[in-house]
Amino acid sequence: MNPTVGDLDGNADLIVEWTRRAADAGAHVVVFPEMALTGYPVEDLALRQSFVDASRRALDRTARRLADEGLGHLPVVAGYLDRTDGPVRAGRPLPSSYNAVAWLHDGGVLTRSAKHHLPNYGVFDEYRYFARGDRLPVVRLHGVDVATVICEDLWQDGGPVGVTRAARAGLLLVVNASPYERSKDDVRLDLCARRAREAGCCLAYVNMVGGQDELVFDGDSVIVGADGGLLARAPQFAEHLLVADLDLPEADPSEGAGSRPVDAGDGTAITVERRILSATPVPAYAAAPPERAEPLDDLGEVYAALVLGTRDYVRKNGFRSVILGLSGGIDSALVATIAADAIGPNNVHVVLLPSRYSSEHSVTDAEELVKRQGLNSRIVPIRGMVDAFEAELDLHGLAAENLQARIRANVWMALSNESGHLVLTGGNKSELATGYSTLYGDSAGGFGPIKDVTKTMVWQLARWRNGRVGQGSPFWRALDVEPIPEEIILKEPSAELRPGQRDTDSLPPYDILDPLLVDYVEHDLGRDALIAAGHDPELVERVIRLVDLAEYKRRQYPPGPKITPKNFGRDRRLPITNRWREPSVR
Repeated sequence: MNPTVGDLDGNADLIVEWTRRAADAGAHVVVFPEMALTGYPVEDLALRQSFVDASRRALDRTARRLADEGLGHLPVVAGYLDRTDGPVRAGRPLPSSYNAVAWLHDGGVLTRSAKHHLPNYGVFDEYRYFARGDRLPVVRLHGVDVATVICEDLWQDGGPVGVTRAARAGLLLVVNASPYERSKDDVRLDLCARRAREAGCCLAYVNMVGGQDELVFDGDSVIVGADGGLLARAPQFAEHLLVADLDLPEADPSEGAGSRPVDAGDGTAITVERRILSATPVPAYAAAPPERAEPLDDLGEVYAALVLGTRDYVRKNGFRSVILGLSGGIDSALVATIAADAIGPNNVHVVLLPSRYSSEHSVTDAEELVKRQGLNSRIVPIRGMVDAFEAELDLHGLAAENLQARIRANVWMALSNESGHLVLTGGNKSELATGYSTLYGDSAGGFGPIKDVTKTMVWQLARWRNGRVGQGSPFWRALDVEPIPEEIILKEPSAELRPGQRDTDSLPPYDILDPLLVDYVEHDLGRDALIAAGHDPELVERVIRLVDLAEYKRRQYPPGPKITPKNFGRDRRLPITNRWREPSVR
């Protein structure tokens, strides 16, 4: 399901709606993602006692509502935000919230537990917010013992997953809010298979879907057997009810309700808490064929993530339309295409802003894209505006170039204010990394759909999208013509802020620059390591300087969907005021 952070009533509606669908499909238990009731991540809302209490009340209301609507017989497993009365250490309270999961049944809460392993890397700050859980609930349902853990507990050795084998569970439910990164689906599937073999039981991995600020959750829920073999798989990037019939072992009848501590193998003890909901197995029935959705290819995954991230940012923040400057270049062309696929071409407004340095084909190429995709467009020449500024200000060189970019931004921001559009920026990761953008110019806006996409991948995505002519999906429209004109893809990149300007006047060719940026930004290689990796020493010095000096610009850039292991935003946190420079090669 696709929850919205803080929308407790709306998320509860989704839980009830999907539970009804599961009941109609004959399910014996229905499982929702991590923190499904509150959305994820809630960030500092977890520190607000009023929100934690509201989450607890919403959980109780949801349990009663399920029963009132005739669904109380069906156990529902869902994540939410809980609290604990934490002790005080050195004058400071320890985290008093739990990243929790509950079983709801017959109008009440059957059992509660909390995440044991708290991630504190990349986009995760869970040590800041949550106390660690130390229980593994095992619920006997129709004669099968079912254990439940939360997300990071799967990724780390030891803890409740390690205890599952000792608890002799027949099914392990793992509720997740695991954000998308390129190729992460393969890593997850391998991990699920390994943990299922370690636990000695079938494993159901249930993931969230949807966009939340920078993060995109990709669904892709899977069920694997005790041998690690794939049994069922849900589609990516879409809300979906995955129903699977499983042949599971009967629980040991000698194991009754109660609790006992077990060594978790990570220096802690986990208390196994057993509940008996129903000890009698269901009568045998014919199993339905399992659903196994085919994963998207690599570029398809990225494109779907960008579309979903843009769609949800627009929708969840109350916008109905977007606006952007359409230059006739590849970046704005891809952003316009993503936006049209995300919210429909009728809701996408583009502004062509020719200046004295704009080439004629830039305007005609942009107009051709508008025609192919059915976007709303208008032309606002800025030459007169630039002349008016220059009549009052004596500007030269870079200052004069940036003036044009800032006037363009003023135009689309003014139209945004006038009509309530969300402004989309067109900057890519290569430009953000090197500072090749104008602060309060092309960097102005509310959301950056390709913020985490390198320039070389911008071209790859454009060609990939053009290759979908006649094909439709939840993430791209079926068009009878290539959405991005070939002239735009083949055009040499230029900001068109001075006569004959080309990106290569300021930057190395992108096919050389981007691998270096990936190594420096995403892999955190220092100068010596970059050179040892085969990058040109002189270029390494130059690019490091560009990246380091541009931190202040990136800090002021709008959010955009994360698709790489390290984006500019939650993942990468460096000081603006910073005199550290990579030492020279000796």
